[in-house]
Amino acid sequence: MNPIAALSDRRYVAEQYRNADNLNARIMLHRRFSTNPYGWIRWVFDQLHLPPQCRILELGSGPGDLWLENLDRIPALWTITISDSSPGMARQARRSLAGRTHPFQFRIIDAQAIPYKKESFDVVIADHMLYHVPDRSRVFSEIHRVLKAGGRFYASTIGRNHIRELGELIGRFDPDLASWGWRSPDSFLLENGASQLSQQFSQVSLRRYEDSLIVTEAAPLVDYLLSGRIETAVENREKIAKFVERELADSGGAFHVTKDSGLFEAVR
Repeated sequence: MNPIAALSDRRYVAEQYRNADNLNARIMLHRRFSTNPYGWIRWVFDQLHLPPQCRILELGSGPGDLWLENLDRIPALWTITISDSSPGMARQARRSLAGRTHPFQFRIIDAQAIPYKKESFDVVIADHMLYHVPDRSRVFSEIHRVLKAGGRFYASTIGRNHIRELGELIGRFDPDLASWGWRSPDSFLLENGASQLSQQFSQVSLRRYEDSLIVTEAAPLVDYLLSGRIETAVENREKIAKFVERELADSGGAFHVTKDSGLFEAVR
């Protein structure tokens, strides 16, 4: 059995996002050790050049962090529907945003079959989720359908070299795990996202977010590595932890990691 799960494997995605635990382990590493002091979520919100009144649908929202961390900047006349295919994630988003000043709507939605009529939204957002979707052409068709003419689709993703050093690290521990950082050539990446989106959308542009990691503690790095894709026994996890500690010490106490993330804007 391949010890590395594919990013779009349905079983992996369902288990990975059953709740926010695994996602939070990865977010925590970025929050603590990113070199760009202006956080990713605030930066993404900066890129949403939207009118003061519009209808917005977020697909694959996770725990709702995009809105939670930008509550102070949401215009009163934005109508926002937050959705995820995972019931656990949808519950977490509802809990996180309950009682906030801005009213939100919450739905469980499979992005491959969006349950809204044609031209229902001015904006659709998909933040770091399209590489998990088995049939992206169907998703793009659905998004195009529910967007109004001139509406915008914002889709963030990663590049081929994103956190490549972590894949090299786990590959040094065990060559069978060397594909940890591998991305399928037909995945949704910064290098090929524009060509995929251009099949449905008339104008596509890309903005990159400049950042990297300098990790100075082994434990959060181990948590990140073990939060997804690796299927291994508990005793092997303990060996991984000791190996990472040695590697960090050999690196002078600081492990440098490449980050490559960005956001596509596509116009219907």
